[in-house]
Order: sequence, then C-alpha cells, then structure tokens
Amino acid sequence: MVVVGGGVIGLSLAWRAATAGMAVTVCDPTPGRGSSWVAAGMLAPVTEATTEERDLTRMGLASIARWPRFAADLEEETGVDVGLRQDGTLQVAFDNDDRRALDHLAAVHHDLGLASERCSSSRCRALEPALSPGVRGGLFAGDDWQVDPRSVVAALREALQRRGVPVLRTAVRSVGVGPGGRATGVDTDDGEFRRAGAVVLAAGADSAKVAGVPDAARPAVRPVKGEILRLRAEPTEVPFTRTIRGSVQGRSVYLVPRLNGEVVVGATMQEAGYDTTVRAGAVHDLLHAAIDLVPAIEELRLVEAAAGLRPGSPDNAPLLGASGTPGLLLATGHFRNGVLLAPLTADALVEVLAGRPLPADAAAGCAGRFQ
Repeated sequence: MVVVGGGVIGLSLAWRAATAGMAVTVCDPTPGRGSSWVAAGMLAPVTEATTEERDLTRMGLASIARWPRFAADLEEETGVDVGLRQDGTLQVAFDNDDRRALDHLAAVHHDLGLASERCSSSRCRALEPALSPGVRGGLFAGDDWQVDPRSVVAALREALQRRGVPVLRTAVRSVGVGPGGRATGVDTDDGEFRRAGAVVLAAGADSAKVAGVPDAARPAVRPVKGEILRLRAEPTEVPFTRTIRGSVQGRSVYLVPRLNGEVVVGATMQEAGYDTTVRAGAVHDLLHAAIDLVPAIEELRLVEAAAGLRPGSPDNAPLLGASGTPGLLLATGHFRNGVLLAPLTADALVEVLAGRPLPADAAAGCAGRFQ
C-alpha cells in the first residue's frame, strides 16, 4: 500500500496499518509540514457542533473517545508525549450579540444531547481569572480537549521509523491505473513507479490535484486558508490554563495554551485558493480579539505567524474509503477536524484495506456520497 500524504491523517493510518501487519509506504516531500504543522490541535466536537452537521458531530465524538488510547499507544511505542490535555474548553461571549450566539450554541448542545455547562461572567472568571471583565458569560465543555499536533506528527514519524515503514520525501506525480481500471501504484518525482496493491489519497487539500485519478473518483476537496499565530512565555507565565474560545463583536478567536509556554491563537478562514501568505490584517484581527478576551497575553512574545490550507468538502465532512476506482481509497476532506478525526480515520481505513465495510461510526464520511 502507498499512502499519498504525510500529515496527521496519512501518518496515523500508515501507523495503524503497519500495526495490523500491512506493508506500507508513505510519500510526501515535506512530511508533517503542511496543515498539520499549522493546526492548533483542538479536539472540539462539542464547541464546534451545529444542528446542520449532526453526523459530523457524531463522528467527532466517536473519534475523541479513541484519543486517550491512541495517545497512550503512541507514547508507549515512542516515548513521545503528544500533549493530550483533558481539562475542557471554555467558550465565552464578549457583548450582547455574542451572548445571543452563545445562547444558540447552548440550544444546539441541548438538541444534540451534548454536555456543556452554562456559566455566568463571574463563573467564567473563577475558571479563568485572566479573562477580561467585559466577558458576559460562557459555556464550559469539559469533553473538548487538545493535543499538540507537532508532537503527534513527531511521534507518528518515530513510530513508523521503528516499524521500518518508509516515509519517502518525494511528491506523487500521478496515480497509475491499469487497463482494467484498477489503481496499480504511483509515479513519484524521483522518477520511480511504486507498484502497490492499494493507493490511499491522504494529501489534504492537494488530494484533488494528483494526476491520473479518474474524474469519477477525484475527491471533492478544495483549499480553505487559515492563518494562525503562536505566542510564547515561560511555562509558569501563561495567564490561563485551558482552551478559551470566544467571539468579540462578531470576530471568532481561540487561544490554546501548552504546558511548554506556547499559546496558539487562531484562526481565520478564507477562500483563497492555494495561497499561504499571512496577511497583516489577519494578524491584527486575531491579536486584537485575543487581547480583548485575555488582556495579559499582550505581554507574550509573538514567535510565529503561519497559514495552512484546510481540505474543505462540500458538507465539511471527510471523504473516507472506496473512491469508485478499485484499489484507490480516500482519506481526505477533514476541513477543521483533521487532528480530531485522525484516530477514527485510521481505524476506518484499516478496516476497508482489510476488505471489510466502512465502520458504522465513520459511515457519514463515505467517499461515495457525492458520486
């Protein structure tokens, strides 16, 4: 099997496939340095839930339930701590309009049977004393967690190395399709044709650009740009302890603290093709909203501004499993939820590769739903 793409999705499924005894090769010119490198690592099926995306929420809940075992297995195999923190997420509102949006989110949680706690402004500041006095209220979602995606990628690469799985620093030019219409392998930039019994497209937003894929099997994904900032302090100087999400006069922002003193601030969302430049206005807007929520972060150092390309699908859910071309499978289109859905995706693809149906808890991501 060849996995096209070495982000958190491709590496996760390669690791689980290797664990199941399958022969795997991963192809990516810069493994782990795409959208996975830029991601904040929020595991947030509750605070990102919408009534219109019930099935996606269920997939998120099924995947987050796998994360403790996934993280423990990785740490046991590699000794790398992936930064799984299970201390919840606090979603706050800054003005009356934002509070009405929060009321709507609470109603969604009630409708979907999701656990969250309504919090007064004083309760919010009791949970996080560094919050601005202007915060009007909040929702605490104890079941929304976080991991450090860069540590996850490092652990996955280490796990694959220990299992002898090649991670080739080469791009895939095209998928080879034989006379019978079956995918037979991939042509790569190093001039090699790598024959494989199965090819898995897991290249995120680039999945739709790989040549040789029949039109009927080409994944319906597009790049959605997201700009994100990283701030830095001494570990004891980070002024808050859990992920804070908020809306400040209609501007959405999140702040994700790491135990090492990093704070991730994100994120914008822009339909801009494959552009990964960072706009000055995006940096301004993110910092302005973040400082409005937690004034003390203005003292932190700005160490990185970056942009990644989320792989968006028509309904925001991933494309998993059979593509319609025999031997060609999809694991792409995860949009904002690649890190969250990595364990579920890996387990589901291993099932399909073993000749079994896509599992029921991943069925909403069936790749054939747009064909």
